[in-house]
Amino acid sequence: MDRTDSLIRDVVIVGGGTAGWMTAAALAKVLRLGEAANPVRIRLVESDEIGIVGVGEATIPMIQRFNAVLGIDEDEFLRETQGTFKLGIEFVDWGRLGDTYMHGFGRFGQDLWTVGFDQYWNKMRAAGRASALERYSITRAAAKAGKFMRADPSVGHSPLAEIAHAFHFDASLYAKYLRKLAERAGVERIEGRIVDVLLRGSNGHVDAVQLDNGQRVQGELFIDCSGFRGLLIEQTLKTGYEDWTHWLPCDRAVAVPCASVQPITPYTRATARTAGWQWRIPLQHRIGNGHVYCSRFISDDEATAMLMANLPGEALAGPRPLRFTTGMRRLGWNRNVVAVGLSSGFMEPLESTSIHLIQASIARLISFWPDRAFAQADIDEFNRQNRMEFETIRDFLILHYHLTERSDTPFWNHVRTMEVPASLTRRMNLYRSRGRVFREAGELFAEVAWLQVFEGQGLKPERHHPLADLIDDDETAAYLRSIEGVIAKCVDVMPTHEAYIAQHCKAPTPPR
Repeated sequence: MDRTDSLIRDVVIVGGGTAGWMTAAALAKVLRLGEAANPVRIRLVESDEIGIVGVGEATIPMIQRFNAVLGIDEDEFLRETQGTFKLGIEFVDWGRLGDTYMHGFGRFGQDLWTVGFDQYWNKMRAAGRASALERYSITRAAAKAGKFMRADPSVGHSPLAEIAHAFHFDASLYAKYLRKLAERAGVERIEGRIVDVLLRGSNGHVDAVQLDNGQRVQGELFIDCSGFRGLLIEQTLKTGYEDWTHWLPCDRAVAVPCASVQPITPYTRATARTAGWQWRIPLQHRIGNGHVYCSRFISDDEATAMLMANLPGEALAGPRPLRFTTGMRRLGWNRNVVAVGLSSGFMEPLESTSIHLIQASIARLISFWPDRAFAQADIDEFNRQNRMEFETIRDFLILHYHLTERSDTPFWNHVRTMEVPASLTRRMNLYRSRGRVFREAGELFAEVAWLQVFEGQGLKPERHHPLADLIDDDETAAYLRSIEGVIAKCVDVMPTHEAYIAQHCKAPTPPR
């Protein structure tokens, strides 16, 4: 028997946008599309008539892995997408009105001995001999100073070798950029609106999608990138959706771009409002703004007015509303359909996870790439891992709302007092006891991410790790001073974010 008899040859991606073209570009690369005698065909069906949500313009550092797999030149990609660099997210008014903290990327401090840096810092902070946490992280200190440079491995054991970064970019331009890569690699784009989905009578798998012009596009594996409506995964296969609005009650957003203002900050800003929060994402040519809110506590008109009254620059378009239900599809992979992007679920953009979830789904699909038999054990494991990723991100987002002292509005009083998942309560109790943070196997957010939100929103450990006492206080204090001093010197020599962009990846100025 020919070993390729069971190989999936026809892959159909339903929907374009960021999810569709990320999927197409990645699969074209990994499946070596276009090479001689390669039997695989990838087709993407999309309609210019159907709008794209496109609010995801901020990312986290894992996107560098995706770009590396595709062989993307980072400077070219940033020029093409009007992109800027991102060192973290600044949170304003979350723990208490007037409070500000940064969730920065990368590590804190340097290793000293048996326990992590944060335990020595906790010990010295309680003794009044430690500075603010941000002074021990080069990404947080650089963000605050408006500085940026890429990590420089040539400097050896230095914080300058450990700078972790992500990006802000125009999501619609990113999709266009990836489309060029994918089509160049051999992906076929089919323009048309899907009017029917045909199932196989033998097993209930999707057999083909039918377009409004009568064309029928058959496939063996279908990837649903159709957005919230979930054309295949939900409208056709009735997979079901798990609603998490009892924990994450924001259900609407309104977005508007505004003119750029100086300086272009190397971080996203999330400012808490009376019934939700406002994002601020700086690009080279404009600033992306949006107000995520709970319609139970504020009207659409009030939410829109609040956003428009708090823009940093002149509005460049009218406000665009968006409705959503936070949660996940009960199965990310059902029969021969894999949901990627918004069709698989929605996590509000508070920690910039939307594009990461697309990337993770693609990577997981490649790991469990099926043959024509579609082994159920593989599908089940894909779905188990998918659920774990969604649930751990869910808990991290809930933490931002629940861990607050705010009771000044009905919304904040509600999220502060609501019951939360037992998995989140366990993490909070562990940190409250001795500052312990543990990362579940394979989860997205590392210990340092949880640490920054715990501390930034006012959860302090009652005690430190006992083994931190193996180093005496004077030696520990000197260790902290040394780290703080080295980081300050490193930040001093870094260029400004704007200067770095101008030197490496300045985009042409688009017409207004």
